[in-house]
Amino acid sequence: MKHKKKLLILATIGSIALLLGGCVRRDAHGRPIGWTYTHLAIPTQHLLNWLANLLGGSYGWSIILITFAVRLILMPIMVQQSKKATIQQVKMQAIQPYMQQIQEKMQHVSSQAEQMALSQQLMQLYKRNDISVTGGIGCLPLLIQLPIFAALYAAIQYSPELSRSTFMGINLGHRCFWLVMLSFLIYALQGWLATIGVPKEQKKMMNAMMLYSPIMIGFMTYISPAGLGLYFFVGGIFACLQTLIIVLMRPRIEKRLAAEFEVVPPESIALPKEEKIEQQVEQQSELSNRERNAGKQHREEE
Repeated sequence: MKHKKKLLILATIGSIALLLGGCVRRDAHGRPIGWTYTHLAIPTQHLLNWLANLLGGSYGWSIILITFAVRLILMPIMVQQSKKATIQQVKMQAIQPYMQQIQEKMQHVSSQAEQMALSQQLMQLYKRNDISVTGGIGCLPLLIQLPIFAALYAAIQYSPELSRSTFMGINLGHRCFWLVMLSFLIYALQGWLATIGVPKEQKKMMNAMMLYSPIMIGFMTYISPAGLGLYFFVGGIFACLQTLIIVLMRPRIEKRLAAEFEVVPPESIALPKEEKIEQQVEQQSELSNRERNAGKQHREEE
C-alpha cells in the first residue's frame, strides 16, 4: 500500500511537470504555439486581464480570486473524500487487534504459499469490514486542477503584461523564494493539522505522507513563476481550512462508528489454523503441478 502511494505521488509530479514544462513550443519567430497555449493559456490570459481591470489592475488579486473560485468549487468533493478517509482510519483502528494476529503469524511462516494464504486472510478482513486499501483517498480534485496549473503557468510565462506585473513587491513572472518557503510551510501545517485526533499508530504511517506533500508543492513553486506560487500558497490556506473542518467532524464520526460497533462489532475472520494453511499450501501446489503438466502435455502434442 505504501509503495502504491509513493508511485502515485511520483506519477503526479511527473504529470504536473509534463503539463507545465513540455506543452508549449515556440515557432521560428519566437512566438508561443501549441495546444496548451492556444486552448488554455490564451483564455486564461483574457480572464486574468478582465479580472485585473475590475480589481484596479492587480494581477495578483486576479490569481487569488481564481484560486478562491476553484477551491470553493472543489471544497465539497475534497471534504467528502477527507471524510471517507477519516472513516477508513477509524475502522482500521477498530480491526487493529485482528490485523495484529495475522501480522504475527506472517512473521513465523516458512514458505511463500503460507505468506500468500495469510495475505488473502488480511484482504478478506479489509473486505468484510468495508475498508479500502487506498484509504478512501481519490485523485479527482488533483486531476481537475492539473489543467488549471498548466493554464496559469503558460499564461504567466508567455504574457508580457503578467510576466512584468508585481503584487506586494513580488514579480509574478519570476521565481520567488519567499513563496517557495510559505507554500512549503502552509502545506506542512496542513499535514500537521491532519494528525490531530489520530491514534499514535496511524500517525507513524502518516509521517512520510506529511513530508511528501510540502516537498512536492515546494518543488513546484520553485520551478514556477511567482504567479503560480501564489496560487499554491492560497490553495494551501484553503487546504488548512478543509482539514480543520475534518478535525471538527472527527469526534462525531468516531462517536457514530462506536455506536455502530456496539450493535454490530467489527467483523473478524476465522484465522487460519496450521492445518488449514497446510491444506491451502497443498491445494496451491497441486494447482501449480497441474498447470505445469498441462503445459508440458500441450508442448508434446505440438
